Amino acid sequence: MKISIGNDHAGTEYKEAIIKHLEKKDFSVKNYGTNSNESVDYPDFVHPVAQDVEDKLVDFGIIICGSGNGANMTANKHQGVRSALCWNKEIVALARQHNNANILSIPSRFTALQQAIEMVDTFIETAFEGGRHENRVKKIPVAH
Repeated sequence: MKISIGNDHAGTEYKEAIIKHLEKKDFSVKNYGTNSNESVDYPDFVHPVAQDVEDKLVDFGIIICGSGNGANMTANKHQGVRSALCWNKEIVALARQHNNANILSIPSRFTALQQAIEMVDTFIETAFEGGRHENRVKKIPVAH
C-alpha cells in the first residue's frame, strides 16, 4: 500500500511516529511534511499529498496540523479528494464506510499520539460500504 503524508510544525512528532508505524507494516510512505517544529505554512505540505491522491499515485493520504482544519480545507480543494477531519476511531470508521474518505486529517493538538496511530490503522483497515452511500459520494464534487 502507498501512502502520502504531510504535516506542518504542529504535526512533526506525529508524522514521524506514524511513518515508523506504517513502515513496520511494509507500507510505502511518501513524506511531504516538514521535519521541523519551526512555524511553516500547512498548505505547502498538504497540497502535494492531495495531488498524489488526486492523481491516484497513492492509496491514501494522511495530513496533520494543530487543529486539522486548515489541512483538511486545503486538501478538499483538490478534485476527487475526500479528506475527513477525525478525532477518534469511530469518526474515522464512518468517514471510510459512509464517505469513502481518501485522506485522513489529524488534529495533533486534540488527539494523543497513540490515538492518532490507532486512527490511522482504522482508516486503512476500514472499507467503503458503497450501497446507499455510493450515490451520495458521487454528489460531492461540484458539477461543471
